[in-house]
Amino acid sequence: MKPKISIIVPIFNVENYLSRCLESLLNQQFKEVEIICINDGSTDQSGRILNDYKNKHPEIIVVHKHNNGVSDARNDGLRIAQGDYIGFVDPDDWIHPSMYHELYQAAVRENTDIVMCSYVREFGTHSNVKKFNMPPFISYKGSELKSVLLKRLIGPTDKEAASPENLDSWGTVWSKLYKADLIKKQELFFTDLKLIGSNEDTLFNIHAVYHAESFIFINKPLYHYWRSNESSVTTKYNCHLTDQFFTLYQLMENFIEKKNLGSEYKAVLKNRISLNTLGLGLNTINKSNESSFVDRLRQLKKIISSDHMKRSLRQFNTTHCSVAWKTFFFFAKNQSVLGLFIMLTSIEYLRKKVR
Repeated sequence: MKPKISIIVPIFNVENYLSRCLESLLNQQFKEVEIICINDGSTDQSGRILNDYKNKHPEIIVVHKHNNGVSDARNDGLRIAQGDYIGFVDPDDWIHPSMYHELYQAAVRENTDIVMCSYVREFGTHSNVKKFNMPPFISYKGSELKSVLLKRLIGPTDKEAASPENLDSWGTVWSKLYKADLIKKQELFFTDLKLIGSNEDTLFNIHAVYHAESFIFINKPLYHYWRSNESSVTTKYNCHLTDQFFTLYQLMENFIEKKNLGSEYKAVLKNRISLNTLGLGLNTINKSNESSFVDRLRQLKKIISSDHMKRSLRQFNTTHCSVAWKTFFFFAKNQSVLGLFIMLTSIEYLRKKVR
């Protein structure tokens, strides 16, 4: 029987978390699913765990392949997905038992292209529900979908930019359910992280939302996002990240130009670029960066003195920012590398303390 939902799970070396994830998918209320597990060349016991589950549960499909990154793994899943709707789950996360039941019911009832829920950030010792200051249920259709949601995906307004930590809270794919016809008709795929470094989810959603006719947000935390995986790629220093981010910005600029989206979309993209000073800076001071202190300062200088970043920071409005963020962006705008380094070190210390 053809499944109603295809759930795609990209897997790489997550033996400590994989069973928790799969159990949550198997124990959900909604049963008419196929669970497509793409083993992206794992070298730990993930492959064996997957085979054990596949032998016991016919709804689990396992594909073993050579390692080529999360984007390629998800794309492989998209090519074989048979469901009317498609969802994504990361292998160190888990879902509430009613998640896909609630998303599917809303999608069918409203005949919508994309449905999204809120999520819980899990830190091991405590949980933190992601707060969206929105009604319990909201629907976007037609021009509003682009003027509000598409713009939010490309970048924040001046007021939204006051909270840099919320930059991509709408951009995740794992909090959503997509109509399969939308993805297949528009030939939507994920961009290789070797090109853009990060934000493959957001870039995918920019294209999906642009082509969608309707979008529903259910303000209920149904997805559990695990933040304590220290082996995650995103927790390690990436020496190519600055160049990769500039490729990402160029792809977004090209999209805005090609779709004739106008100056307001260019403005929010510049806000995104300005806020990425934080991510690029934290990558530079990462403990796995073996560069000397002086070399790290040089790397920070290269980031904030690039043409892309200088132009964006010049127009970045900090009116709505807290005193701490105003100070941070004052240092960035004025090319104060040492001040920026001290701020980044403080931010990283606070982040670790929260964990």
